[in-house]
Amino acid sequence: MARGAPIPPAAIWLFTDAVRAPAPLAAVRALPPGLGGVVLRQPDAAVRARLCAQLAPICRARRLALSVAGDVRLARRFNAGFHLSRGRRERGAQLARFLTSSAHDRRELVRCRRAGVTLAFLSPLFASASHPGTSGLGPCRWSALARGAGVLVAALGGIDAARLAAVPRDAAALGAIGALRGVG
Repeated sequence: MARGAPIPPAAIWLFTDAVRAPAPLAAVRALPPGLGGVVLRQPDAAVRARLCAQLAPICRARRLALSVAGDVRLARRFNAGFHLSRGRRERGAQLARFLTSSAHDRRELVRCRRAGVTLAFLSPLFASASHPGTSGLGPCRWSALARGAGVLVAALGGIDAARLAAVPRDAAALGAIGALRGVG
């Protein structure tokens, strides 16, 4: 991974969610050591800073990557990655340890590549509560988009224990909220 933060193969990424997973510390502690990471998404700046201060030592101890959405300075302060939205560049983002991003189509994957993103989370793979009314890309379309991305791509959206076997094998990583919902 660029900027000195390798992403392990077959990684599992937990996305924090203020509504669906408001207390993520136990779920982060349940992630397999050295095999994944956390994308910290929290709209409230004070809560985001407090949560990052709690997550950073857990991630370091468990050898998990940490990527912060919405605050480049916070990402830099904790030597974390920075999470872009839809591959859109943000001022100072290139100074973060590494870049992750959301992506939902080919155009956004191109933006991710041009922005220097290390790992793009292509979603939704399946129908998901985070994308109401959307059926999801499905494994075939997801794989076609991922193969042409020019950037490492992770599967995100609607992934739970029942659907895990249907995740495309070319997914570099898995992003999960629902799969770990019962933890913490």
